[in-house]
Amino acid sequence: MPKGQGNVIAQNRKANHDYFIEETFEAGIVLKGTEIKSVRDRRVNLKDSFARVERGEVFLHNMHISTYEQGNRYNHDPVRTRKLLLHRKEIDKLVGKTQQEGYSLIPLKMYIKNGVAKVLIGLGKGKKKYDKRETLKRKQAKRDMERAMKNQF
Repeated sequence: MPKGQGNVIAQNRKANHDYFIEETFEAGIVLKGTEIKSVRDRRVNLKDSFARVERGEVFLHNMHISTYEQGNRYNHDPVRTRKLLLHRKEIDKLVGKTQQEGYSLIPLKMYIKNGVAKVLIGLGKGKKKYDKRETLKRKQAKRDMERAMKNQF
């Protein structure tokens, strides 16, 4: 199965609006028992989350996974920091790229692939306000052209 394919659990639609995504990486994620059950119930929110390289490892911050309803005292903290699993070469590449000005790691989507939870993280450069407006204008122009072509036939 290609990278980014699988049973999509959650998507970060705001990421493409706020960042120019230059490269994507597929990472495994370390979850506790009640967390994976909540993930399978699609109770995940990627909004405002980000990844950071710390001490040679990649961690995902501010990702919200709701507590499992049938979980008792063993339930997890909903916004705890979670470790991402990447190859050493990929981590080394990310260290070099994220130290450049304006680059950050953003989770784009979470999905289940072959029974394992995966996160697609993107290396993105933040958009300025005028870039966002330009993107919206381009999208609107494309929609208008498609609508005109549809009405023409």
